[in-house]
Amino acid sequence: MMTQSLPAGFTNNTFEVTNGVDALEVLAHHPIDLMLLDLTMPVLGGLSVLSEIKRRGLETFVIVVSGNIQPISHRKVASLGALDFVPKPLESKRLHEVLKKFGFLEPQKEADALAM
Repeated sequence: MMTQSLPAGFTNNTFEVTNGVDALEVLAHHPIDLMLLDLTMPVLGGLSVLSEIKRRGLETFVIVVSGNIQPISHRKVASLGALDFVPKPLESKRLHEVLKKFGFLEPQKEADALAM
């Protein structure tokens, strides 16, 4: 569960799904600012979800979280529009760094989140 690694306050308006088809369904019906996307999901994998997001022109920022750390996977997700790639096992500190890097987490909120 990735939501456990999110800073306090990020989980106020979240959707958690277990497969790519459900992820696309949520995106079709709700404005999503940021998606944390695993590459390995049943029914429809993360690369296919990224491809569909790009094909449909859906406006959402995506950070990929995956155990697949091969350089070719990094290049592929970047070419499909992902902001960054965070390896599993997911470490809260690393996720917070990426969120800060792209302006999703302010420095003070990061300090507060790490203190918890």
